[in-house]
Parts: sequence; structure tokens; C-alpha cells
Amino acid sequence: MPDALVTGATGFVGANVVRELLRDGRSVRVLVRPTSDRRAIEGLPLEVCEGDLLDPASLARGVKGVRHVYHVAADYRLWARQQRELYRTNVDGTRAVFSACARAGTERVVYTSTVGALGIPEDGRPGTETTPVTLADMIGPYKRSKFLAEQVALEWASRGLPTVIVNPSAPVGPWDVKPTPTGQLVVDFLCGRMFATLDTGLNLVHVRDVARGHLLAAERGRVGEKYILGNQDLSLVEIFGMLARLTGRPAPRFRLPYALAWCGALGMEAAARLSGRPPRASLTAVRMARKRMYFSPAKAVRELGLPQTPVETALREAVEWFTVRGYAIIQERPVASSA
Repeated sequence: MPDALVTGATGFVGANVVRELLRDGRSVRVLVRPTSDRRAIEGLPLEVCEGDLLDPASLARGVKGVRHVYHVAADYRLWARQQRELYRTNVDGTRAVFSACARAGTERVVYTSTVGALGIPEDGRPGTETTPVTLADMIGPYKRSKFLAEQVALEWASRGLPTVIVNPSAPVGPWDVKPTPTGQLVVDFLCGRMFATLDTGLNLVHVRDVARGHLLAAERGRVGEKYILGNQDLSLVEIFGMLARLTGRPAPRFRLPYALAWCGALGMEAAARLSGRPPRASLTAVRMARKRMYFSPAKAVRELGLPQTPVETALREAVEWFTVRGYAIIQERPVASSA
């Protein structure tokens, strides 16, 4: 009988959580949809349980007999034609997973939230797990849905289900198959699509540290507590500077005014509604860029022993992974970054 179940195992963080579990000699079951792109876990020694977050029968099969459940699955899109899809997966799906875990008597549930569901101090200090925040502070359906899903996790913890919440910042590294918005930033840089930057910043962390943080949360995390899985706060200019040093490609020299970025995203979203294809830059992404997403991982480092692999190492490994797999194809139409 597998020791752990991972939902969202075909995604970036989930695939790395699976790899860390296997590295520790743990047996792993994954819950995946029949139509999921499984490249990120292809060839790994797993038990595959096909199903859906809102299919009670498949969830019951998934959680049966496992000690730990890592609920990593999420709809991570900053633009969607049907916003309800994000709430269905992120909120309703989370509620269904926790309900199944409660019925099965799961020993420990680790819920993957995001720093996007946390508060950011007005004075420029990094956010922490206790920075005040409300639903009204959330920008866009992704952040709102993850904020609500985190409340579901906290509610189940208060009802006695042994739950720990982890809040990854912006992970980078291998196995970003889709890729995620942060991974796409790296790909766009490699493809020569970046001619300008915005005045914003992110907290970057190696995805392997994020994955290891999940396992540490299961072992050492306090029930009902949140832990930021992050590392280094960097401006977008600093991130591109690192990528330039790693690749020899030039960093963007121009800073795009916020108003111009807004107008550009507005036009891209209008085209996206007609074509059905996601815009290269969404209004949600531009609005998010008005605040620097800086956060402190001090609690996770102190209580969990969260590793702090240098961010430059994470970026280098991401560059190598994207390059080897053919993502870094030179393009002729540059765009500004709105991450």
C-alpha cells in the first residue's frame, strides 16, 4: 500500500514533490485525470489512480490506506475565459479532498496554498504568514480562489483534521512542463521576447526546496499553521540580470510604464476572448505587478529546516531544462514582462 497520495502530480510543484518522496524511498500514489499530460512523471515508479477532484469514488480510492496526503492540485491560470473553472478546482476540489481525507482517517494532510493568498505590508517589508489580509485584497480569480481554498483547509484543521498549509512563493527549476507563469518568464527571456521590464519584484525559490518543504511540513509542521516556502526577494531587473549572466543574452534595457502595460494587456485580453487562446500578458498579471511580492521564509527555515538553495542555481537549472527540451526557440516578436 502506498505511503503517500499526491494530487496535482503532473504539475510543476506536484511532480517535484513526487520526486522528493521517491528519493526518500517512499511509495507514492498519484491522482490524475485520464486526459492529463503526464510528461512530468513519465517513467517514475508510481501507482496511478485515475480520477477527478470532484469525483467522490476516485477520491476515496486515492486516499485509501495512505498515511499522508499532499494536496498540490490547483488551476494556476491568471486568465481564464470561464472563471468558474478556477473556483471549481481550487475551492470545491479542495473541500472534496479534505472531506475524503476526514472519512479515511488520514494521518496528515499538507495543503499547497500560495503566497498570493497572504498579505503584503504597506510599508514595503516582506509579508509573513500573519500579515493581515482579506478576500478584498486578492487580485484576480486565481488569488481569490486560493484564498478561499486556504480558508477551507483552516476550517478542516480547526475541526481536528491534522492539516498543515504551505505557501510557496515563485518556484523555478526543472520539470516546469506547462510552463507556469514564472517559468514562462524564463522561457520568454531565452527566446528573446523581452524588450522591457516593469517595476516589480518576486520572491524566487528552487522548486526542489519547495518540494522538500512539503515533506518537512508533513514531518515537523504544526497543525493549523502556515509556512512560506520561499527564498530570495528580487526585483524583475535583478532577475533578468541573473539570467543575462547565466546565458550571455542581453537583459531588457527599458522600463515599461504601468499605464502602457495596462493598455497592452487590455488589448491582448480582447483578442484572447475572440480566439480562446490565453493572452501573453493579462490584466490580472499587470495589476499584480503593481506590488512587489516579497515574503519572508524565516518561519519555515526555523521550524521546518527549509533548504535555501541559491536562486541563481535554480535559474541555471531552469535554463538548462528548458533549453535541453526545446523551449528556448528564438522568436522575432518581443514582449514586455508583466510578471
